[in-house]
Order: sequence, then C-alpha cells, then structure tokens
Amino acid sequence: MLYPIFEYLDQVLDIPGTGVFRYISFRAGMSAVLSLIVTITFGHRIINWIRNRQIGETVRDLGLEGQTQKKGTPTMGGLMMIAAILIPTLLFADLTNIYIQLLLITTVWLGGIGFLDDYIKVFKKNKEGLAGRFKIVGQIGIGIIVGATLYFHEDVVIRDFQTPVSIEEGVVETPAYQDLKVAKTTIPFVKNNELNYETVLGFLGEAMTPVLYIFVVIFIITAVSNGANITDGIDGLAAGTSAIIGLTIAIFAYISGNAIFSQYLNVMYIPNSGELVIFASAFIGACVGFLWYNAYPAQVFMGDTGSLMLGGVIAVLALTLRKELLIPLMCGIFVVENVSVILQVSYFKYTKRKYGEGRRILLMSPLHHHYQKKNIPEAKIVTRFWIVGILLAVMTLATLKLR
Repeated sequence: MLYPIFEYLDQVLDIPGTGVFRYISFRAGMSAVLSLIVTITFGHRIINWIRNRQIGETVRDLGLEGQTQKKGTPTMGGLMMIAAILIPTLLFADLTNIYIQLLLITTVWLGGIGFLDDYIKVFKKNKEGLAGRFKIVGQIGIGIIVGATLYFHEDVVIRDFQTPVSIEEGVVETPAYQDLKVAKTTIPFVKNNELNYETVLGFLGEAMTPVLYIFVVIFIITAVSNGANITDGIDGLAAGTSAIIGLTIAIFAYISGNAIFSQYLNVMYIPNSGELVIFASAFIGACVGFLWYNAYPAQVFMGDTGSLMLGGVIAVLALTLRKELLIPLMCGIFVVENVSVILQVSYFKYTKRKYGEGRRILLMSPLHHHYQKKNIPEAKIVTRFWIVGILLAVMTLATLKLR
C-alpha cells in the first residue's frame, strides 16, 4: 500500500529521499522488523485473548514425557504469524506483482483451512478436526490456482540473455535479453541445470502438458504443507525450521531477481521475483517472532492454522523461484518427518497382514517422537533438528557454485 505512494513521491513530486523506498533491501529490512514487532510486541495480548476464550490445546495421551503439562496451552497462534506476514507485505511490497498476489492468496487460503481444523478441535471438541478429505480438497484447490497461474500468466517469464534471434533472412543477432514464457525449473548439482517441463512432458501432447504441470504443483504444495504440519509436534521445531528455510529462499529470491548476481552465479533470472524478498523477510520475521513465545516451554502453539500455512508458503515460494527440485534438500526435515510416518504406517500394516501382529520401525512416529521415547529432552531434540536444518540450508546454497 505504501509502495505506490512513495513511487509517486519519488517519480512525480521528486521529493529527495523517497526513492529509498523502492530499494528491495530497504523494504525487506522494514518488512522483517515490522513482522517481529507484530509478533513480539502484540504476542502477549494475542495469547491472553486466546487464553480468555479458552482456546487451549487438547492433548492425546501418547505416553510422552511432559506431554500432559501442555494441556490447555493456548493454540491457534498461527493467527499471529499470518498477521505478521500479511501486514508488512501489504505495506511494503508491490501488490501489482503476480508472485506477491499468489503468496498472499496462499497464506490466507491454507491459513483458513488450518483455522477450520483448529476451530473444530477446540470449539466442537472433536479431536480429529477437519476431515482429511476436506484438507486435501483445499490443498488441491490452491494447487490448481498456483499451477495455472504460473503456467499461463503472461507476467510469469524467465529472462534469457544469450539466445540468438533471427532478425532478417540470413542475419542472426543476439539481443540484450529475451523474456521467455516457458515452464522451466532448476536442476541441482548439474552443469546444464535447467529442466523444461514442456520438453519432458511434450510427448503427451500440448493439452496434457499444463495439466500434468498443475498436478506436479498440487503434489508439491500438498507434500510440503503436510510435512510442516507433521513437524509441528514439539515446541519450536516447525517455526525454527521454517525460519531457516525462509532465509535460504530469501537469498535465492534476491539472486534470482538481480540480473548481475544471477548471471554471475548462473542462476535463472526471473523478472520481478526480487519482490519476493519482501514477503520472505516478513515470513522469517513471523517465524522468529513466534519462537519468542513458542520456544520450549511453549506459551502458545501455532496449531494447523500456522503449520499448514508455513509449508504451503514455502512450497509456493520455491515454485515461483523455480527451485522446487531443491525442496527435498532444502526442506529435508519436513521430508524425513513425512517419510517416517509413511514408513511406520506402511510397515505396521504389512507386518500385521503377514504375521498377524503389527510391528514398528520407530518407537513412535513422526521421527521427533521417536527421540522423545528415547528420553532425550525436548529442547535438545529441537536444537539438533535446527542444526541439521542449517546444514541442509548451507548445502542448498552450495548448489549456487556447483554448476
């Protein structure tokens, strides 16, 4: 909202100093600071508001140490995070940017699905929450919106600085650049690091290519949002891990939106993607600010309102920056947590069918509960997962030079 005002003050009225607001670095810093202020300054008020309305966590007895002490802890704190993301983004980002629009929609959409789930658990006293099929339908819905927009919208392009173009018969010239409407993504750890979905899926015909691309987007958003949801099982784990991933994505966004840095590091240049740094900064600020109250021992839980939103936003950020193939590495904590549940359930069903008695790979899934069962203190588990998350982030950023 402030961006067009300062643009007018700078370009039309030519008021000295107002041009600083157009710098991505300045707006990103302001976005992160405001996000922290919203969560930390108003956090106590929001927590008290939640507590006064008896919006407390209902805890199922899983036999974990310290679990019963968390009963009644205010939940639905994801509302704090959503506010801390939306307010700075609306104030400091260019709202005409298609990528910003997609992320605002994703934040509200998945936050809304998570809110319904928490509402049913807390107010309807139904521990199962929103039925799984409705969550999937919601995730598919946002996946279709994001996938169709990225595939068809005219502003979603990449810039090519090297492709020769025929100007006249027999004359070939290399222009300064070309903006290409093409469904390409980045392949990590290889020299020729671009994958064209249209080339890979083209044998299926032009009509099926966008359909399958949208299916890939749906799968990624669903997998990452569910991974974040599963990871949100102990104090500070999901928020801290998301902050680390958010910082990694912010670096990619800055490089991808800068013509000089992207060419130097051989990263795909995506026009207007630099604006995503403002959103990513608000995202990081929201996660770090939420940790102020969510770190062990937690004063508030984010609930599905926050966890589904976090994973979905990370997935859409990766997709808009064409870094979705880096998700298994960058979001390795989410992936492992997801896989641990899938393997545990699958192995239990298999052994029950084969031997008549279900057996388990882990003491309990997801993985962080396995370590809790081994009597490792909760704070130590979270710290170790953060360390692994930082190592994965460093490895992800290392792909910038491995090309």
